[in-house]
Amino acid sequence: MKSFFLAIATAAGSAIAQQAAYAQCGGQGWTGSTTCVSGYTCQYSNAYYSQCVPGTASSSKAATTALTTLVTKAATSATSKSSAKAVTTTSAAKTTAASTTKAAAASASGNVKYAGVNIAGFDFGCGTDGTCPLSSTDNPGTAGINQMNHFVKDDGLNAFRLPVSWQYLVNNNLGGTLDATNFANYDALVQGCINSGASMCIIDIHNYARWNGAIIGQGGPTNAQFSSLWSQLATKYANNAKVAFGLMNEPHDVDITEWAATVQAAVTAIRKAGATSNKILLPGNNYTSAAAFISNGSGAALLTVTNLDGSTTNLIFDVHQYLDSDNSGTHSTCVTDNSASFTTLASWLRTNGRQAMLTETGGGSSDSSCLTDVCSELRTLKTNSDVFLGWTGWAAGMFDTSYVLSLTPSGSVGAYTDQKLLTQCIAGLFNGKTT
Repeated sequence: MKSFFLAIATAAGSAIAQQAAYAQCGGQGWTGSTTCVSGYTCQYSNAYYSQCVPGTASSSKAATTALTTLVTKAATSATSKSSAKAVTTTSAAKTTAASTTKAAAASASGNVKYAGVNIAGFDFGCGTDGTCPLSSTDNPGTAGINQMNHFVKDDGLNAFRLPVSWQYLVNNNLGGTLDATNFANYDALVQGCINSGASMCIIDIHNYARWNGAIIGQGGPTNAQFSSLWSQLATKYANNAKVAFGLMNEPHDVDITEWAATVQAAVTAIRKAGATSNKILLPGNNYTSAAAFISNGSGAALLTVTNLDGSTTNLIFDVHQYLDSDNSGTHSTCVTDNSASFTTLASWLRTNGRQAMLTETGGGSSDSSCLTDVCSELRTLKTNSDVFLGWTGWAAGMFDTSYVLSLTPSGSVGAYTDQKLLTQCIAGLFNGKTT
């Protein structure tokens, strides 16, 4: 989020009372309640984790897990012989768990796969209500392409996120086809990204889950209209695996269950259009906050989204996080390195066998607090590189170098000077120049 205050609500469970919405309610080793508050049911995720999600039907797998836990406890205290055997089994389990933890740590010791910058301009004027006046659009054009070439050649970056408004792509015709002129302008930027040598070019629809104030699939544009947009885009880029599909920038104040259905509709449309190997980035609620991704139910809801064959291959969770006092990305100083939030999210991702990418983060480009905190944040992602694919900082493109979060280089082609934050953190930690 780059504007409004984000309040993070944490759902707290109780070992005695019914579990709150989206709280844990089961799994191996779980000793708390296995029932949920009214309107929620305990849904099995894996052997180690079940969660309270909207619904009324009981989860047989969760119940089985809970029963197994009770039986194991009873068996452990049955006889001294059984107790001794249980101790041996527990010891073996601890050894296995320790080996698994050690293996996970080893796999996370390398670098992330992707790092880069947002190239903004086609999204200019978009408000958090999804209103995007075409008159505010500022085509990055040659300037954006020159920046990407520089970032790849001189900074070793390999990923770019290319924000654009839905209105611009269809020339304000909701449910219509891609506008020939406008799409050609945007496609030129995408092709510039591909030709720069980048490994990932992210198409980002920058509408906050809305069209002119109305929420997609929740009283506003229909899921079919949103899916039509993505079907058309997927058809254009289905043969280039470098192109990733960022379904929506920063949904907020949505019904997360209904939003997951909207995301599923878009994923289905993309895969049916033939884009079977492209990565798809799935955004959650609360401006797709990394810190709130678990507690606000986004993780649980989006776990249900699958490819046509039921798999989750190349379905990546899309998260954002800023470091200023209100997580808005509007202040030049940073007050946190977000390491605790990303460590918690990393554990959840690992437990569920999934991955995420941080597609927006940033701070004051020359502020000492941000040079410290942003670098620390990205080190945490590197430490957990088995579950975090990487990052794209906010933002370059048509932003002036004086913009509070600017990553736009000064100077001209062949003589660019990068912002300190990019040199030391965004690129420095990726290419090894910063440790």
